[in-house]
Amino acid sequence: MRFEILRLDDVDGTPVDTTVVDAASVNRIVQQAASIGQRIWIRPAGTSAS
Repeated sequence: MRFEILRLDDVDGTPVDTTVVDAASVNRIVQQAASIGQRIWIRPAGTSAS
């Protein structure tokens, strides 16, 4: 399964960068984001925001 990871702006929460990764990479990206206090949004790839 593939996931889309959106990096969010610290001020207003708007997406500033998008990456699509496989399931095995999600944990590593979450750990990296947590270590620097970065906000991210993770959703299955191929879905659209409603």
